[in-house]
Amino acid sequence: MIQIETILNVLFKGFIVGVVVSAPMGPVGVLCIQRTLNRGRWYGLVTGLGASLSDICYALLTGYGMSFVLDYVSKNIFYLQLLGSLMLLGFGYYTFRSNPVAAMRPMKQGRAKGSYFHNFITAFAVCFSNPLIIFVFIGLFARFAFIQPGVVLFQVVTGYLAIVVGALTWWLSITYFVNKVRKRFNLRGIWIINRVLGVVVMLVSIIGLIFTLLGESIYK
Repeated sequence: MIQIETILNVLFKGFIVGVVVSAPMGPVGVLCIQRTLNRGRWYGLVTGLGASLSDICYALLTGYGMSFVLDYVSKNIFYLQLLGSLMLLGFGYYTFRSNPVAAMRPMKQGRAKGSYFHNFITAFAVCFSNPLIIFVFIGLFARFAFIQPGVVLFQVVTGYLAIVVGALTWWLSITYFVNKVRKRFNLRGIWIINRVLGVVVMLVSIIGLIFTLLGESIYK
């Protein structure tokens, strides 16, 4: 019988993975904020949903690939977690240094909003066109020991559902926040959010790196 602690652990890991992958203000994040400001919260939200679908597709591909080398993963978990922490550190630094404001484009007045489905599909296409996200998932899966031997199907499904919940929680939160401060939200606000997220990701990766070197784990 699966222990409650194990399920909570899987939920926590999956939720964090979903948030970390979704949070940085890349092209889709900027697109989500832009549509929220210009078209309304629901248009921003369906944009986030499209990105979430792309993310879970890449998460499944990453997990499927790593499952084939599960024996290697279990025998080299220390080095993989070390590599995962370094990859996350690089990802956080890249997020911190990137300038999402440069990707902002003023929306022409009178331009059609398009259907919710159109906004959903375009966001999915933009996000799915960046296969480098797989390396982010590899780093996260290794850092959080997301793929482990002996896991049952229920745990696997729970983990991936938690990733979806984490991603959706982020998109719900950011669209709600942007919609609430619509009149006061500016380009500097996006820049600050990205800087803060970059710092958070780097801090998490550094903490994980320290615990790995000490032979401890804050995730198990």
